[in-house]
Amino acid sequence: MTTLAHDTIARALALVSESFIAASGPGGQNVNKVATAVQLRLDVYALRLPVEVFKRFKQLAGSRMTAKGELLLTAQRHRTQEANRQDARERLAELIEEAFNLPEKRAKSRLNRINKGERLEGKKKRGAVKAGRGKVRLD
Repeated sequence: MTTLAHDTIARALALVSESFIAASGPGGQNVNKVATAVQLRLDVYALRLPVEVFKRFKQLAGSRMTAKGELLLTAQRHRTQEANRQDARERLAELIEEAFNLPEKRAKSRLNRINKGERLEGKKKRGAVKAGRGKVRLD
């Protein structure tokens, strides 16, 4: 992980706001009594991400990003607040780290003159074979 990504993750964890909500799913009476699910909110614009990283972040976040530019992560896998809080923070760090992993540009392949000629010749032969499959006319 690059130092820029590491710094961004540290900044994001400092800027994040957390709120605890009632979780859904199994857990018996504990679910009804205790707000164990955590909801993280992060203003992505405050992170000042580079343009290409921001675009990738927005694509990776998908529907978890609001129109105002806030990232909304909800964690409710575990039965305790602390475990859900840690899970949400780890998921945020993974998302930021993945946004910094930009795909490598594909190098354009280069054909020399002979290979280009052979390729075009093969295409002409194949076209002739296909043209011979047409409807038979009795002239």
